[in-house]
Amino acid sequence: SLARAMIQGFDLQSADTIVEIGPGTGSFTSLIRENLDRKTTFVTLELDPINAEGLRRRFSDLIVYNDSAERIPYYLGLHGKRKADYIVSGLPWASLPLDMQERIMRAILSSLSASGAFTTFAYLHARFLPKARRFRRSLQRQFARVEESSVVWRNLPPAFVYRCSSPRTRFA
Repeated sequence: SLARAMIQGFDLQSADTIVEIGPGTGSFTSLIRENLDRKTTFVTLELDPINAEGLRRRFSDLIVYNDSAERIPYYLGLHGKRKADYIVSGLPWASLPLDMQERIMRAILSSLSASGAFTTFAYLHARFLPKARRFRRSLQRQFARVEESSVVWRNLPPAFVYRCSSPRTRFA
């Protein structure tokens, strides 16, 4: 249910490039792959080496890099791409140090096409914690449009999705 909410509104069939950061064990990855055109470049960046290897075994044709989301521009370049149509994040934003959040967000903003969309999720129980509120304010500064989905109660723990578009800050 959360995976469907993460890609709701995406036109995956006509997407040129999609990046998933923090795919973990592949819950979102699986649904994204099912809806892609074969010509779409789909790149994943997973920091944990065990999860990265598990993704490679589970999806033999998936492009998996065992590296930080901060390096999105580098990996897009390896595939002859400058921008992604969609960036999907499974990262635990509220638990990341602020400087790391900022470096990753710079990478996202520099890699997302002007008409692209960025999605991430947060757990309902943590919504009002200081780090989570700071992250939400950061999204609102970085994107002209930030929408919150309804609560996905079927996810344990319940979560909601941030759908962000129209980046305010552009990087080369």
